[in-house]
Amino acid sequence: MAWTCSGRTNEELIDRLFSKGLIQSEVVANAMRKVDRKNYVPDTGSAYQDSPQRIGFNATISAPHMHAHALENLLPLLPPANKNGGTILDVGSGSGYLTAVLHHLAPHATVVGIDHLQGLVDLAKNNLTKDGIKPGTGEGQVEIVYGDGRLGYPKHAPFQIIHVGAAAPEIPQALIDQLGRPGRMFIPVGEGSQDIWQIDKDENGDVKRKKLFGVLYVPLTDAGKQWREG
Repeated sequence: MAWTCSGRTNEELIDRLFSKGLIQSEVVANAMRKVDRKNYVPDTGSAYQDSPQRIGFNATISAPHMHAHALENLLPLLPPANKNGGTILDVGSGSGYLTAVLHHLAPHATVVGIDHLQGLVDLAKNNLTKDGIKPGTGEGQVEIVYGDGRLGYPKHAPFQIIHVGAAAPEIPQALIDQLGRPGRMFIPVGEGSQDIWQIDKDENGDVKRKKLFGVLYVPLTDAGKQWREG
C-alpha cells in the first residue's frame, strides 16, 4: 500500500499517505505538510516518492510512510503544542527531516537531533535553514548536535520522546535511562532481522517493551564503521 502513496508535490504525498491510513491524525498530516521533503533529499526529482533515499555518508532518509508510522506512534506522548517546555530527542537525525516535523508537532519543546558524523550534522543544519527553520538552542528551538546518539544527550534529559532512526543491535540502556516519566521511545532493533520496538516508561519509572512490526533500517553503529570522513 505504501508504494502507491508517492505524489508530484509534498501536499499530494501527504494527502495520499492520509487517504491510505498510513497517516491517521490531522495533527501529524499538518506537521508533515509544513516540512517540504525536497529540502532534505539530494535528488529533488524523487523527493515525493514514498521510498527511502540515500543522503550521503552511507545514510538514508526513511520512506515517508515510515516517518508517518513513527509520528503516529509517538504522538500520545508528545509535549502538547499549547504548553511550554518538554524535550524530544531524534537519534541518528541524518537529513534533519523528522527533527523538523517533531518541531512542528511540539513547537514549544526543545527538539534535539543528534548524529555521530559531522558531515550529517552540517547537512541537517543546512536543510533546516532551507526549510525555514533556523537551528538554535533552548525552549522552542531545534538543536542539531554532534555526538554518539547511543549514549543519548544528558544535557537535555529526560526526554518525553526519543526517536531512533537506525537499527540498534539491542536497545541502548542509556536511552531507556533518559526517557521521561512518562516517556516513549520508537526504535528499530536487530541485526539481519529487525523489528520496531515501542519502549514506554510510566510515572513510576516502570518500563514496558512492545514489539510492533518488522522493518529494514541502516544499522546504528560506530561512526568509523559507517563512514570514514576524509
